[in-house]
Amino acid sequence: MDLVALLIQIVVGTIIVAPVLWLAGRALAGKEKAKFTDAIWIVVLGTVIGAVVGAFSSGLIAAVIMFVIWLALIKHFFDCGWIMALAIAIIAVIIFIVIVAVLALIGIGLLTLI
Repeated sequence: MDLVALLIQIVVGTIIVAPVLWLAGRALAGKEKAKFTDAIWIVVLGTVIGAVVGAFSSGLIAAVIMFVIWLALIKHFFDCGWIMALAIAIIAVIIFIVIVAVLALIGIGLLTLI
């Protein structure tokens, strides 16, 4: 486990994933339960635990373990149930895809001007 790579993963994950997770949590769990600092903690802990799990196992088993851990982190920090945590995760992925698509369209639009 490379500590520099882990630190880079934490920083990039926090910048990219935490705002999207916060928006999804705020929309579904409510603004009282879904704080931005909670989203940051979810991403930091999920990244660190993912690195540890990835160091000891790989493949489908590690993916299932990490999926459950991410859901447990969302459930704990956003104070919701398992189904709501799953819904927050799905909505966060959808929001992320929409943002990436919009950025890709903007990027393609800028490239055609050059």
